[in-house]
Formats: sequence, C-alpha cells, structure tokens
Amino acid sequence: MVHGGRQPIVGAHVYLLALNATGYGGPGIPASSSNASLSLLTSASGTAQDGSGNYYVTTDANGNFTITGDYSCPADGSLNTYYYSTGGNPGSGANTAAILVGPAPACNTSNFTVVNEVSTIASVYAFGGFISDPLHAGSSGSTLALTALNNAGQTLDNLYSQTTGAALATTQAGNGTVPQSEINTLANILAACVNSTGPGSTPCTTLFSNAENGSFAPTDTATAAVNIAHNPGANIANLYGLQTGTSPFQPMLSAAPNDFTIAISYTGGGLNGAHDIAIDGSGNVWVANAFASDISEFSPAGAALSGSSGYIGGGLDNPQSLAIDGSGNVWALDTAPGSVGLSKLNSSGSPFSASAYSGGGLSGYGQIAIDALGNVWVTDLAASSISEFSSSGSPANSSGFTGGGLNSPTGIAIDVSGHVWASNGSSISEFNSSGSPLSSSGYSGGGLNHPWGVAIDGSGNVWISNTNGGVGGSISEFNSSGSPISGSGGFTGGGLSVPEGLAIDGSGNVWVANEFYAGSVSEFNSSGTAISGASGYQSAGLNQPVGIAIDGSGNVWLTDDETMSITEFVGAATPVVTPVVANLLTPYGSHAVNKP
Repeated sequence: MVHGGRQPIVGAHVYLLALNATGYGGPGIPASSSNASLSLLTSASGTAQDGSGNYYVTTDANGNFTITGDYSCPADGSLNTYYYSTGGNPGSGANTAAILVGPAPACNTSNFTVVNEVSTIASVYAFGGFISDPLHAGSSGSTLALTALNNAGQTLDNLYSQTTGAALATTQAGNGTVPQSEINTLANILAACVNSTGPGSTPCTTLFSNAENGSFAPTDTATAAVNIAHNPGANIANLYGLQTGTSPFQPMLSAAPNDFTIAISYTGGGLNGAHDIAIDGSGNVWVANAFASDISEFSPAGAALSGSSGYIGGGLDNPQSLAIDGSGNVWALDTAPGSVGLSKLNSSGSPFSASAYSGGGLSGYGQIAIDALGNVWVTDLAASSISEFSSSGSPANSSGFTGGGLNSPTGIAIDVSGHVWASNGSSISEFNSSGSPLSSSGYSGGGLNHPWGVAIDGSGNVWISNTNGGVGGSISEFNSSGSPISGSGGFTGGGLSVPEGLAIDGSGNVWVANEFYAGSVSEFNSSGTAISGASGYQSAGLNQPVGIAIDGSGNVWLTDDETMSITEFVGAATPVVTPVVANLLTPYGSHAVNKP
C-alpha cells in the first residue's frame, strides 16, 4: 500500500529495487551508474515498462499494489531490497514530486508493506551510510558490508512498523526508546509536499530549498529525506515550519529540535557506569561498566545479549576501557585498587581465565589498543608508562615502556605501521612496535590542551580530543611524522564541550563525545571544520557521553556513565570496518580506517 499521509496515492508507479554490491552510494561518495540500485521486476502480468526499460506496477484506487512472481531475489541477502514509489495522485492531483520508499525485506515470501512518509524517513536514516539518493544505494559486497546491510535492516525494524506504516516508540526487543515524535515530525515535513498540488507548490519549494545537499536542491520528497538525514543540523526551523497542527502523523514534536538526527537509547544488559565501547565484526556492541564490574553486549539492533547482569568473572573489577582483537575476543582493563589487570572474554562473554592478567607495569587507569599481531597495549596514567601484553596475556616486560615524553598518558591508538600513539598531559608520544620511543620528548603544539582520546584516520593522521582542563574543548590533528596540522588553538566549534572519546568514520569525518555540560556528539570533516552546529547533535538519552564507536552500518554509538544507557545515532556516519584492529589486517590493512 502506498499512502501520502493517511490517504492513498492512486496511480503511483512502484518499482522493486535492490541495493547493489559494486560500490557505496553513501554521504560524501558521489552517485554514479556503478552504485545505482538494481531493478528486480521483469515483464509479467500486471507490470509495465518505463522509458528506461525498467518494470513497475501501478497502485489502484486504494493505493494498493501486488507483486507476485515477477522478480528474482538477489543472492546477497533478502534485506537489501526496497520499494520505490513515484508520482500518482495523493488527492490534490498528480504529483511528480511524491517519491516514497519502503522496505521489502521478505523478498521470497508473502508480506505486506505500507510505503509512506514514515517508511521513507525510517529507510533513508537506517541506510544513510549506503545511499546518495533513492536510486543510488549500495555497498562493496564484502562479507562485512553485507552483514552491515542486514544489520541496517534490523535498525529499520526498530524505527517503523512495516505492516502499519507507523513510527515505533519502543524497539523490537523492548529495551530501546525510539524518538517517535521526531520521526513523525520528519514524516509530516515530507507529507506537506506529498499532499500538495505538486513540485511548484509552496510546501514543495520550501522543502526543496531547505533540504539541499551542498548546493544541490532535490526535486522529490525521498531525495529531500536523504539530504535531511545527511545534513541533520541544517535549516531546522524552516523545515519544522512545514508541520502544522493538522499534519497526519501523531504524536509530533511541539517545538523545533536542536537537530534532525534520529537517536535511540538502550538500557539493560548490565549497564551501570558505562564507559568505553567497541563494535565487533558482527556489529555487536560491547560496553565496559565501571560501577557494575561487568561487560554488556548488545546486538546490532540493540537487544541485550548479556542478560540483566552483564558478563562477569575473569577478574573483572571496575573495568573502564575495552578493545576487541582480531579473533573477536574482548579485552577489558580493570582499574580497582589492588586488582589492576586485563580481563579477556571470548565472543560469547566467557572469560579465558579465572583472574585477570597482571604485571607489565600496570598500576591504574588507562586505555587499550590492539595491534595487527594481537598484542594488547595499555596506557598507564599513574605510572606514566605503556604496557604491552601478548595475545595470551603475557606482559612484554615487568615495568612497561617509558620515555618518548610519556606523562600521565590516557588515550592510545595504533597506526598501520604498528606505531603506538598516546596522549599525555600536554603532548602526544609515539613508540615503535618494539616499544622504543620515537618522539623524544613528545610532540607538542596543534592546540593540545589536556588531551584525552586518540584516533588514527585513513591518511595516517593522528587526532586527539582536548578536554581543556574541564572548560570548553578542542581537537588537534598531527601528521604521521608528529607535526601539528591544526592551528595553535586546535579545531573548535561544533558543540565541543569537554570532549573525551573520538572516532573516525569511513569518509574521514571525526566524531567526538562531549562529556560535560553539553550531553552531545560533535562532528568535524577531515579538514577540521565543524559539521555539527553550536550545540552538537543531541539526544534525550544523553547526559554525560564518554565512549564512542562507529559500526559497519554507519551508526554512531555512545556510552553514558550517568544514565546507565547507550545511545545510537542512526545512520549518521559513513560505515567503517569493525573491530578497529581489523582495519590493520588482511584484506584491509592499508589504512587505519576503511569502509567494509
């Protein structure tokens, strides 16, 4: 069924399309014929052919359509198909601007789908990392990419009901809060154009002029939805103004939001004092809980996999940092006094040993990174050192590595050369894979001011979040030789407020968690220019975000050590290979950040 608002669209042409497996069409990646969606419909009773040779079916007087036996499903996963409805009469005459999309997940079975403005918003956000416009959507076709596409389909199911066309308030597993009113508001914004007299109407021209992608203005509602998803901080008031008191989808927002990101907050799974966060190769989300001394695991759709009390044992005691190795094992740093060590759990959450691995100079708080050989590197703030452990938990030496300017190090990351980078009180240090310092007294400049998190981008540049001693904040960038790229004050703006965790997405954009005062996430492009607005991107579920990670579907995940929850910004980023260390391994390995 195709509806515009609450009324049928009569005479719409409906295509059955599939995401391709030959190239990404996501944000920052130009649309081209190589990543155009694939038409699945063939010549059969009830289908017709357009001027480009593609087949479609037509909606009847009630907006209904039927597709039976007129197609072959793609071999790379049934969740990668969707309906594309164009034109038709929503009630005020034929409207060529009325283009809507919706999922066709059960390609080989009987199913019912409502295609409307809600399905369009849910679809373009859930698959935001894979699409440039409604006809250019796809991935590389790798195993990880196909997994990520299927995971995006699960996220879509958290946003909207396929059989009713309504936005959901709670996720499928029941432990996630969905911003139903915001989804309805976004749908109402589209409906203003869909239910108008056509592209030249005031609602359509207002929508198109405020839902641009750069200087490109859309000419249809689905492309406008994609552009809003990719530019969620732009022209909020003008877009919100398209909603009226009689808009069809309720409940709706009663005031314009800070931005039009869609964020889901999840609870359960043993969350308590959630601190660090990491994504595994299946898209599962792992969280270190300092207060509960456990590890939580969530599915790509946010369902708690670790029960109500999380995974325990293996010496877990006040874990604050964690990382996932190339075999899918989870390493967590235990920081309780007298119990400092490394706990190792397998992908099912079972510990490898009864107690944590100790020694190697570990003495307190730090963060973890894993190299291409499976070695585990840990900063030690109290000892001003870095410790290294083998994949079996044996320390490289008894006291850790020092020198190189190490001074109360916190953040840590490893580049494609195996070099280890750590942030200090006022500098960053670099060590080779043997633990020998390369930075002499540390690299300084670039606006470093109480640096915290560290991440390496696809060009080998090093990014650092600066907490500025608890006031304001900035981010710094250094090249692979340790020379600052950011100016003397670092990069600012974008809503930065005491930033801690940071992550790089597949387009090279930098995402930063703002722990205090803001309760937000900030986004910068690869040149250090703020993309997010003066207040960052916000969510009702965020209060004190600390850890941050990006998954293979382009979702941005944050922990919150105050609200005992985690938050997923749906489809906000460009997909990345997970876990982080997999970027250093075959078949990737040439960059520290890759698209799957």
